[in-house]
Amino acid sequence: MIKNGFNIPTITDAKIEHQRVLVRVDFDVSLHKNKIADDTRLRQAIPTLAELLKNKNKLILVSKLNRPKQRDDEHSLRHIIPDLKKHLPGYTIQFVEDFLNPECKTIFANQTENDIILLENIRFYPEEKINDPEFAKKLASVADVYVDDAFAMMHRKEASIVGIPKLLPSFAGLLVEKEITQIDRAIKNPKKPFVAIIGGAKISTKIPVLGKLLELADYVMLGGGLANTFFCAEGYNIGKSYCELEEVENAKKFLFLAAQKNTAVVLPTDVIVGNPTNTKHAGKDYRVNEIPEGGSALDIGPETKARFGSIISKARTIIWNGPMGLFENPAYRSGTDFIYYSIAHNPDAISIVGGGDTLNAIQHKHHLDKITHISTGGGAMLEFIENGTLPGIEALRKK
Repeated sequence: MIKNGFNIPTITDAKIEHQRVLVRVDFDVSLHKNKIADDTRLRQAIPTLAELLKNKNKLILVSKLNRPKQRDDEHSLRHIIPDLKKHLPGYTIQFVEDFLNPECKTIFANQTENDIILLENIRFYPEEKINDPEFAKKLASVADVYVDDAFAMMHRKEASIVGIPKLLPSFAGLLVEKEITQIDRAIKNPKKPFVAIIGGAKISTKIPVLGKLLELADYVMLGGGLANTFFCAEGYNIGKSYCELEEVENAKKFLFLAAQKNTAVVLPTDVIVGNPTNTKHAGKDYRVNEIPEGGSALDIGPETKARFGSIISKARTIIWNGPMGLFENPAYRSGTDFIYYSIAHNPDAISIVGGGDTLNAIQHKHHLDKITHISTGGGAMLEFIENGTLPGIEALRKK
């Protein structure tokens, strides 16, 4: 049972044996030429699948892949089968293109304990996103038990997340249990100083959690494209730098609110300005009030790194979501790398790192084992911090 008031049964609480188990996994991986570019999300699901398979269950896997507008091969989960087989040797992966097709009933009826059924991209069905109750019933009908191990999707009110638990005995998988326990512990009883580092491009999706972090954290450090919106709010000319002009007023309100709190909001004082398409040479360092006309701020500067690093070194709880700049371009990933290594080299802090771009930026780094918890959720992690729960958590909770 996940504790701290959540009252959610897990697969370690009840021994699920010889059942048909519908497992909501997060196989939303990056594909390049129909091959997996990074299998982190797939690997994160294996412990739960292995535990269920050990107990002779028949598994039916449900996931989405990207955000398809129509049914097409580009977004087919068929492409992940070779990698899935590598992680689950000895099992046959049977692919079901359309579980609603009556002809597929024989696949479910003839499934053995050595067969794993993978359903096609659940987002190919419009009913999934709107949580259509009839669609949820049809999906639930293929199994006896439901297990949710897709933390990154638990902030979505979709049929495979919140509809199925109303219809089947439901449990949290090992990954979901770990995510909820680790993040809840960090925000409920944080060791001080508590430092939150928020980056990425857009402020619009992060304003709510920023407000919550003003109540929780001692320091909120801001970087990446969203920092530019705060520069605009402070009246600086940011040249051609990315900015959400429609969010400038919200940024002003946030800075005003922060001034009433004991939390220090730390913005970059210098930035690297350059050409976003030049992958060999980074730009020049400018103070944020001296960004040249026509220039683009693409990373935090050395003075900012020194200041951020000093605060991180004294932290005892750290939450990081979002890169510090245009990390996809190797010329502008220095700030993001610096933040990562600063966190990894603070042995006294509980550290939680999450967000799709953040994980992409650190996936091949050394010292990943020194991060307390690497969350698979970006939006889910932030919404959990903001609200203390998620729709998918509430769906599993035993009232």
